[in-house]
Amino acid sequence: MNDLNATAEARTVVETMGAAARLAAAELRRASTAAKNRALDVAAQTLVDREKTILAANARDVKGARANGSDDAFIDRLKLTAKGVEEMAEGLRQIARLPDPVGEVTDLRFRPSGIQVGHMRVPLGVVGIIYESRPDVTADAGGLCLKSGNAAILRGGSEAMHSNQAIAQCLAAGLKAAGLPDAAIQLVPTTDRAVVGELLAAEKYLDVIIPRGGKSLVARIAKEARVPVIKHLDGVCHVYVDDGADPAMALAIVENAKTQRYGTCNTMETLLVAQGAATATLPSIGRMFAEKGVEVRACEASRRVLEAAGFRAVQPATEDDWFAEYLAPIVAIRVVAGLDEAMAHIAKYGSQHTDAIVTPDFGRAQRFLREVDSASVMVNASTRFADGFEYGLGAEIGISTNKLHARGPVGLEGLTSRKWIVLGDGHVRG
Repeated sequence: MNDLNATAEARTVVETMGAAARLAAAELRRASTAAKNRALDVAAQTLVDREKTILAANARDVKGARANGSDDAFIDRLKLTAKGVEEMAEGLRQIARLPDPVGEVTDLRFRPSGIQVGHMRVPLGVVGIIYESRPDVTADAGGLCLKSGNAAILRGGSEAMHSNQAIAQCLAAGLKAAGLPDAAIQLVPTTDRAVVGELLAAEKYLDVIIPRGGKSLVARIAKEARVPVIKHLDGVCHVYVDDGADPAMALAIVENAKTQRYGTCNTMETLLVAQGAATATLPSIGRMFAEKGVEVRACEASRRVLEAAGFRAVQPATEDDWFAEYLAPIVAIRVVAGLDEAMAHIAKYGSQHTDAIVTPDFGRAQRFLREVDSASVMVNASTRFADGFEYGLGAEIGISTNKLHARGPVGLEGLTSRKWIVLGDGHVRG
């Protein structure tokens, strides 16, 4: 098949799905909370009932990925277990138990003219999700879009096609049981890459696109999309240990932020330590990293402290290390003069994702909260808390570093917008 034929077929796929999604979105706007919750609950139970089928489909995907030379980190993101299937089901149950944001009226107040003016929360419409490797995104994204009243078009990666199809069939069973339109959640049925380009240009059908995947995928979508995008490119997250920080607290937070999981976007990549706190905190932090096999790349000042404490295998940090999102057992460490230099470092090298301060000083904590321009800013807590579930949103559809509309973990509310409503009783403007 030549490129022209492939593009024409991809456009037909997107136009057909997009038109169906538009009709489904109109139905979902008037769907009851009870119907949406029933669809989610039935889909969750169907996931559990079809566990063996889902795992068999996933095994085919994993086998194919290994044959194509995918590395262990990729396989880890792709592979499902019985526990993972149950977690997907529980995620849908949790979404069903969350308050329905659609139709919520807020800020209603009388104006001098006698009219009442307020806001109503409404769905975005049709949401396109383009993602790689992680098949659990199919359940999370489909469930969140449904509860928030949006039709979803899901384009997973070719490496997870069998898994995604098996999961999407469970969602379809939920929609059918609740009497909701089949097109409310659609999985793109082809692995043709031309479909991605067509989705990015589908302004007529899509209201927003959310990419979930590696930096190259997100960068491409952000560059080429003619549809609004909710995204983040990097997770260059920092923990700053301030003067006077409790060493035990600093150690616990740094250990969790870096080593609980290495491959997540909310994992700490750079540790900043105030000069006055370096001697009290860095040796124990260095021992922890050594015990866990974390490679340390350090500035000259932090290398001196670490080497004085007996750590000889510390690599010098380069300028590139301060920009790096390692997603691996590697950490950059820098000693700074204090709070101002720490915030200047974060502003220069950070990705506006998640940054934390460890401090006993209320005033400095408040400055950090106000002045660090990131989607999540934390005091005396691990960056790993930057997560929709931990924030009480249920499953998240992604984390946004955008400054307009949604910022930080995107849950149900982030998949809606607000419109103005006016209530009168025959009022006319004089």
